[in-house]
Amino acid sequence: MKVAVIGLDCAAPDIIFNKLKADLPNLAKMINNGVSGKLRSCDPPITVPAWMVMATGRSPGELGLYGFRSRMSNSYNGIKIPTSQDIKFDKVWDILGKRNKKSIIVAVPPSYPPRPLPGLMVSDFLTPDKDKEFTYPPGLKNEILRDFPDYQFDVKFRKPEKKKIIDEIYKMTDTRFRMTEKMLKEKEWDFFFMVEIGIDRIHHSFWRYIDEGSHLYENDKEMKDKFISYFKMVDSHIGKMLEEFDDDTVVLVVSDHGAKRMKGAFAINQWLIKEGYLKLKGGTISQGASLEDLEVDWAHSKAWAWGGYYARVFLNIKGREPEGVIEKENVRKELDLLKEKLGSIRGPNGEEWKTIVFEPEERYDVVNGDRSDLFVYLDDLSWRAAGTLGYGTDFLLENDTGPDDAVHDYDGIYIMYRKNRKIGKVIDSSIFQIAPTILEIYRVRKTYGIKGKPLEGVEYVE
Repeated sequence: MKVAVIGLDCAAPDIIFNKLKADLPNLAKMINNGVSGKLRSCDPPITVPAWMVMATGRSPGELGLYGFRSRMSNSYNGIKIPTSQDIKFDKVWDILGKRNKKSIIVAVPPSYPPRPLPGLMVSDFLTPDKDKEFTYPPGLKNEILRDFPDYQFDVKFRKPEKKKIIDEIYKMTDTRFRMTEKMLKEKEWDFFFMVEIGIDRIHHSFWRYIDEGSHLYENDKEMKDKFISYFKMVDSHIGKMLEEFDDDTVVLVVSDHGAKRMKGAFAINQWLIKEGYLKLKGGTISQGASLEDLEVDWAHSKAWAWGGYYARVFLNIKGREPEGVIEKENVRKELDLLKEKLGSIRGPNGEEWKTIVFEPEERYDVVNGDRSDLFVYLDDLSWRAAGTLGYGTDFLLENDTGPDDAVHDYDGIYIMYRKNRKIGKVIDSSIFQIAPTILEIYRVRKTYGIKGKPLEGVEYVE
């Protein structure tokens, strides 16, 4: 028995299961004949850490990963981009490798720099460039660049040149699938796991063309057709893979989180200034300025925030931060007050928001890494957090770091399928169930500290 995991970053249930299902014959066949449903992501529902949650069965708290950036040493400005070296737990392919199973791993974040394993690895979209070693074994790099010289890890998608961007995303995705299909045919493998980042880029860049409810909606038939054509191309590649997989291969199509329209961006550091939590030393603030560009009066500031699909809010605690001002005995009081204030933020027209504010200890049994003190899902993730300043309003119609049409949603997708099995069940599940499912199919019953249970319906496809 083999398992092949096809990861579609950011694939949304409504797109795959409803709006485009008729345009995606291969995925539709898998849905109709397999077990499928929504896949509840982790908190936060972000590419990093979500794929590693899926691959290890561990929570973001255990992993110490809470997003694309990690704060360094309780500093104000020190930032680290997570790498494969930050993952301290075995991934499913590590566990299988101890049982002499060979794996092909392609672009599962974060996998740069590539780590040794029984099999092959191509690192993910966080790889700096093709000059770096991005494969294991290292010689695989030359083989890839010989056959696919245009291979790309990612594209710059927060730009106004929409037609150019979608063509670049199409080319990137098509090339990665063709490369992967060649590897599956020519290399020996027992387990396969790939992630395609292009769907995430398509959603963030082109959601305005397929969602009439978006305030950014544009009635552009050409761009809408390109959006649909991209998904057709992905579906076609999945069909080619299905033709190659034998009857003893269980196929999992999964996404790390979903997507939905962005309602706007909320300038959270501007709000913290107005509420008296953050103080600048003066000077002119240009529109879009970041805290790193400004002189912050840390000696008189209680809190600051990072922007993104959710907000990370840090307290300036005496003895922890370099110029901390909040006494340790007052931290609880300050946290409770700030949580209440953040939770009561209303929208631009005074409308009530469904904002969720929590401390990491409220969601994770174990909290590792330099996490923020508060996590903030503005209006249930519908509004991005803008970390920049210099605006005439706290409510921005566009993202502050470049064009972005969509935000992340809690639910991704999963489809579990095997040739010559007709099941057709819909069962919603959790991202924490993927690693246990893979191990169950390989009859690995030792838990390795993984707490989740296999997906319901796994018995139908085994």
